[in-house]
Amino acid sequence: MKLRDQYPLYLANEALQPNTDLAVTDKFTGEVATRVALADAAMIDEAIGAAVKAAQPMARMASYERRDVLQHCVDRFIERKDELAYALCIEAGKPINDSRGEVGRLIDTFRIAAEESVRMTGEVQPLDISPRARGYQGIWKRVPIGPCSFISPFNFPLNLAAHKIAPAIAVGCPFVMKPASRTPLGAIIMGEVLAETNLPKGAFSILPATRDGADLFTVDDRLKLLSFTGSPDVGWDLKAKSGKKKVVLELGGNAAVIIDADADLDDAVDRTVFGAFYQSGQSCIGVQRILVHDAVYDAFKAKLVAKTSTLIAGSPHDEKTFVGPMIDVKEAARLENWIEEALGKGAALLCGGKREGAMLKATLLENVDPSTKLNREEAFGPVAFLIRFRTWEEALHICNDSKFGLQAGIFTRDIFKILDAWDDLDVGGVVVNDVPSYRVDNMPYGGVKDSGIGREGVRFAMEDMTEIRNLVIRRKQP
Repeated sequence: MKLRDQYPLYLANEALQPNTDLAVTDKFTGEVATRVALADAAMIDEAIGAAVKAAQPMARMASYERRDVLQHCVDRFIERKDELAYALCIEAGKPINDSRGEVGRLIDTFRIAAEESVRMTGEVQPLDISPRARGYQGIWKRVPIGPCSFISPFNFPLNLAAHKIAPAIAVGCPFVMKPASRTPLGAIIMGEVLAETNLPKGAFSILPATRDGADLFTVDDRLKLLSFTGSPDVGWDLKAKSGKKKVVLELGGNAAVIIDADADLDDAVDRTVFGAFYQSGQSCIGVQRILVHDAVYDAFKAKLVAKTSTLIAGSPHDEKTFVGPMIDVKEAARLENWIEEALGKGAALLCGGKREGAMLKATLLENVDPSTKLNREEAFGPVAFLIRFRTWEEALHICNDSKFGLQAGIFTRDIFKILDAWDDLDVGGVVVNDVPSYRVDNMPYGGVKDSGIGREGVRFAMEDMTEIRNLVIRRKQP
């Protein structure tokens, strides 16, 4: 299997090849793997105009018609699953097993959206709460918000694009999407499949673009919602520029997992290794801070280091590879510098720490100074560190001592500690007896603080992409 020499963009449902200006590299070899068309400001403007024209036809599609479009996507993604996984392995450097897993989640997300597209309901609401409202009754329903703007990231270029595209189709919103320039192929293949359907003209545009030329995705007032997944600095800046439109942000994190004294250590080690190092640590809910009770700290550390040291790093095409390359050399060098800063401030290196090009070995540290970038910022790579705690309250406090708040994992068998964590952890979600890296695509997913605003998970994204429209009926009195 190999990639095509060039891939188009999609403007108002149609494939166009105006240029081949965007080079997509094989993230393991660094060589150009294919070339993709790049949109300019005029194309983006045209796409937004087409989305505006498509808003009414999209809103008037019957529920079963939207469901059938989404089900067509499910069927075609299943047929093309090997192609999708291969493209993802090349463009993101994602190990092939992780790539297959993401294709499975892409299929799940569209399947969930197909099911939810025929379940959008409203409510009959009595209004006669006082004498002045006697004879009045309310009914409300949800209607599409209108043209949407989507900006998706490089680390999950299939599934995180799907979490925007599938809910939009489910509710009847046209959209324009800017996929990450380093990983545009998955979104373009989705465009190929959508172009096979009977969506109204202008229902979708998928436009790789440089960041400098993409302001219209954010500032254009014809767009009624901006959904961005990416880094906090970029996300909050886009929100400030977005004007009156609704904004949903899925941003970064430096997620913590808490290992209590009663945890099954072997299970906790297995899941922590997965959470910290799957997809080369390039996940916003990847395990970065590992909080371990003092009573089991030494035993857990020994098991964790031994397990981490066995992870195979190398070509993402190799079935045995667990840790592939980071997205580019620059990011790997950045994280290497963060490790060196931590070591310079007294941290101890337990394993890993070596970099070769974009490849950084799975790395564990302890005694990381709280002031270091490794503790305060999002590592977004295969690095994690251990922290010792003595009381549950101390662990919750350390977990909360972060500007981020996406998800947290806790390993404990004490139901009261679980409830305390659910009440007191300032995060979007708490995962019990598993790592914060766990996500199912129908659950409400999102963060607080610098981790963003709004929730994904198909039904919850559908709520953001709709508005409530009320109907009040007065029944004349005899």
